[in-house]
Parts: sequence; C-alpha cells; structure tokens
Amino acid sequence: MNIPSIRGNDDEGFDDYDEFVPEHVPEPGEFLRGNEILAGDDHLDFHELTRELFEERGVYDITFGYNLARLNLDQRHPDAGFRYAEAADEEGVLLAEFTPTTEFCPQSDTLTKGAFRAWNGLRERHDYDAVWVRVDPMHHESHRINGELRALQESFEDSGEVPDPRPSGPEAGVPTERGYDKEPDAPF
Repeated sequence: MNIPSIRGNDDEGFDDYDEFVPEHVPEPGEFLRGNEILAGDDHLDFHELTRELFEERGVYDITFGYNLARLNLDQRHPDAGFRYAEAADEEGVLLAEFTPTTEFCPQSDTLTKGAFRAWNGLRERHDYDAVWVRVDPMHHESHRINGELRALQESFEDSGEVPDPRPSGPEAGVPTERGYDKEPDAPF
C-alpha cells in the first residue's frame, strides 16, 4: 500500500528500524506488567515483522500517512506506539499494548483492531499462537475499545479464526459501493 505521507519521504526525525531507542518508545503499561517485556533485538525483530504484516494488511495511521509500525520510530511522539511482552501465564501468546499520541486519538479503535487482525490473521508468519492487543488506559475510550478487543480475543480463542469485521445476519444488509447498507426495500 502506498499512502503518501504529509512529511514526504523524509526520514529526518525518525529512528531506524534496526535501532531500539528506549526513550523513543512508550513505557510498558498495565496490560504488560508482570510479563516478559520485549526489548532490544527481541523488540526489533517482532517490530520489523509487524511493519511487514501492517504493510500487507494496510494498517496505516492516516493522520500521519504512514504504516502504523513507523509510529514507534517517530521522535515527535516518543511516548506513542507499541510495546510487546510474552505472556507469563499463556505459553505462545504475545501481548501488544498500543499507546496513541493523544488521549483522544480518533483512530485508536480502528488501529488496534487492525493490528489484532494482522497479527492473528497472519500468525503463520511469527512464532506466537496468538497476539492479544489492548490500548493504553490513557485513551478516553480505552474501556470500550479494550472490551471490544477482549470480545475479538474470545471469539478467536473459541473458533481459531479471526472474526470477520463485516456485519452478518439479517440486519447486516448487503455490500454496496458505499459499504454495507440495508436491503433497498428494507425499512430504516
């Protein structure tokens, strides 16, 4: 996917993908506490794969015009991005916590769900059976978003499949050029 950046192709103000700069990534939050936090090469290896998966699945921060994995490298936002930890009580599970740039980031819902779908939909590409995702509690809608992420996780645990994001059932409607609408003769 090639979404032009408002910053152009300028790499000034960004760390390289092959350098772990602790002061340019968010502190691990409560979702990661008590688990094995990835740092250094472990963080870099998973984050490089994240960049590839996000590119393939189109997980882009439209505000900044780049692959969401690049947020970890953006020196303008040293407290934003993803941190990872291997779950202490669930073998084969990675935990990913997203800290948005602001507490009112309008894309946090979409971005965390997109990340969940990319990591779990392409899990044959990494060493984990599953990746559970949460947004940092600093976001004003973190309770709702994390509840929806827990529901995705439970559905995935029950079925082994990443839930389809499209609506289903009789109220779902039909696909149109604008998205999913009710049947043309269905009451509104």
